[in-house]
Amino acid sequence: MHYISHLSKDRKLKKIAAIAAPIRLQKRKKIYLYLCRSIMSQQLSTKVADVIHKRFIQLYGGRDPLPQEILDTPFDTLRAIGLSNAKTNYVRHVAEFELLHGMDAKKLAKMTDEEVINYLTQIKGVGRWTVEMLLMFALGREDVLALDDLGIQQAMAKLYRLDASDRKKLKEEMQRIGTKWSPYRTYACRILWDWKDQKAM
Repeated sequence: MHYISHLSKDRKLKKIAAIAAPIRLQKRKKIYLYLCRSIMSQQLSTKVADVIHKRFIQLYGGRDPLPQEILDTPFDTLRAIGLSNAKTNYVRHVAEFELLHGMDAKKLAKMTDEEVINYLTQIKGVGRWTVEMLLMFALGREDVLALDDLGIQQAMAKLYRLDASDRKKLKEEMQRIGTKWSPYRTYACRILWDWKDQKAM
């Protein structure tokens, strides 16, 4: 685990890294489908999100749909699997962007993290946080610090005794602490999430 010795220089992180499960970053191929799933699962429990995603796949005979197939699906049909009007539109925006501009893994691999964020946040309904999750969980990028993630904010506030009442100041402190973790900030976030889940804050 190449990241452990570097992150262990942070004594507070070292304590929780020692009990964290080994982390392997994944790289996915169908980025547009990952984005669609991310949009579907926003503000929902994992259980509900899984049900909706399953219904989505069932619309296409249990296989991954092509972008054009998503666009050819009537709005009300997508809506009926449990999506809001806004989410239905956002999923269609993702499919349209894939057709017009492309977002395959090879294309995105040539971009820096910030370039990927700027490129994909052009899609209505896709914000910075969503793309940061994509960088971590679909593109396998090692050095992403999810400053806007509530779980990371809560975990860092607890571990480093930061004042969470002032969001701007909290994010500045998180950025300062996180700089020391570079180039393995994705692993640090995964360790913090894991610790937060165990602690059930």
